Amino acid sequence: MLKERVAVVTGAGSGIGQAIAMAFTASGASVVVDYVGDASKGEETLAKIAAAGGKAIGVSADISRPDDVNGLIAKTVAAFGRLDILVNNAGIEKKIAFVDFPVDEWQKILAVNLTGPFLCAQAAAKQMIAQGGGGRIINISSIHEDLPMPTNAPYCASKGGLRMLMRTIAVELAPHGITVNNIGPGAVFTPIDKDVESDPKLNAKIMAEIPLGRWGKPEEIAQLAVFLASDAASYITGSTYFIDGGMKINAGSL
Repeated sequence: MLKERVAVVTGAGSGIGQAIAMAFTASGASVVVDYVGDASKGEETLAKIAAAGGKAIGVSADISRPDDVNGLIAKTVAAFGRLDILVNNAGIEKKIAFVDFPVDEWQKILAVNLTGPFLCAQAAAKQMIAQGGGGRIINISSIHEDLPMPTNAPYCASKGGLRMLMRTIAVELAPHGITVNNIGPGAVFTPIDKDVESDPKLNAKIMAEIPLGRWGKPEEIAQLAVFLASDAASYITGSTYFIDGGMKINAGSL
């Protein structure tokens, strides 16, 4: 499905990013596993891909820093000769009441969740345009690009911004054959939600909001990413695909 394609997946050391990187390599793509910090952050993903017979390299890059992002794309091209798919997956959040939210935390969250995808998409698009043949940019957003979440204002604002960034650049990049779409997960069983997963009361509250009554799996998000990265999705651009067990539409009916 993705044979001979080259993909960069940011924040691929764990969770949804790891699942996407593994699904891409299983579909035939060569993958660059982006992580922040020392090499141990990407070792688990790389080991799992190698064990499955996939092809991948790891690159440490802070996506909020332009030089790191440019280096990430340059290392991708140096290793594999081109870039066909970018997945902007890296993201952070911190829950604090709005009136108490420190401005430095706001800036950090926006830097990773919104400036990071802007920088990565810009650098990737330049490479895709230069090499020709189109490309795919997929952002891992959230149901919270639409759905408010008290105590999580910066995260929600970053995802709402990511929605309009996606829509705008989808129009600009379409003449180059580059599609841009968002995936909006709901409650997915990953490390970022460990505070909810480990609290029985919070977990029960979340489950009550999901019509399908369970957490999503990173692998389910990954399969949607594989589809959007494939030729089968060549006429899809400028859209968000929510994958949330009905959580968002259920909230809208309350």
